[in-house]
Amino acid sequence: MTRKISPLLTILALTLMASVTGAGEPYRCLPTPPDAEGPFYRAGAPVRNKIGTGYLLLGEVRSAADCAPVAGAKIEVWTTGTDGRYDDRWRATLFANQNGRYFFESHFPGPYGSRPPHIHLSVTAPGFAELTTQHYPRPGSAEAVFDLVLVPAP
Repeated sequence: MTRKISPLLTILALTLMASVTGAGEPYRCLPTPPDAEGPFYRAGAPVRNKIGTGYLLLGEVRSAADCAPVAGAKIEVWTTGTDGRYDDRWRATLFANQNGRYFFESHFPGPYGSRPPHIHLSVTAPGFAELTTQHYPRPGSAEAVFDLVLVPAP
């Protein structure tokens, strides 16, 4: 059986490939998509990896340019309590280790309005553009791997 690739699929594939390039050079790792910061971010959360129990988020912070780990990246996290309300108790600042790895333990986030449960993350590291994104836990899950891939600063 011979398959024909439609011109539309070809254009879509080329567009996707172009969207992961920067300054004319392709990234080796696909950057983590940004997502809304929302109205509840506050700087200065305590340095800690745990704000509750029952849900573990872990992953690696890497460079989109070469997939190398980004040691020491600062990760600010904020989420809702199980009641769906934002509170300073549910904020943390953590740092990736020398291998770019991080872990964060929390409760499963409560629903906020009509939004699905989510955890906000803001990642900064020298030489990289700031990334603000969100992780959406699967209902009923107790842990997830969520890698944070940063774009080099222009």
